[in-house]
Amino acid sequence: MAIIRYTDNERDLLARLMRAEAVGEGDLGMLMVGNVVINRAIANCLTFKNVDTISEVIYQNPGGFSGVDSPLFFSNPTTVERNLANRVIKGEYYHPATHALWFYAPNQGESCKTTWWDQYNSGRYKNHCFYVPASGECKEIW
Repeated sequence: MAIIRYTDNERDLLARLMRAEAVGEGDLGMLMVGNVVINRAIANCLTFKNVDTISEVIYQNPGGFSGVDSPLFFSNPTTVERNLANRVIKGEYYHPATHALWFYAPNQGESCKTTWWDQYNSGRYKNHCFYVPASGECKEIW
């Protein structure tokens, strides 16, 4: 059972974004990107108030994802990518993205910043640093 409402088109949109943002980080990296998208759709806090669909999250402006400008975003998702998107839609979470609302890729050789957009670093997976709100904020994702 899904933890958010979605359409098949939105599932494919999520799969395409996961690929565009993290294909080089393998399935686990793509799942973590998916966690951030789903968290933003669930959260009703900070800059994600009244943003509650996958489409609204991905195309939020400002605040969307740079992957939407990647050539990797524009082709249809594979069956594997759709299956990965289905997994996060059904509520599979992976640390350090479990409660994350943000991520970024630092320059090669750089460490993750302790905070980013006033949020706390929850960890790193390969080339992505993940950031979570304080536990008192965004109760929907805690």
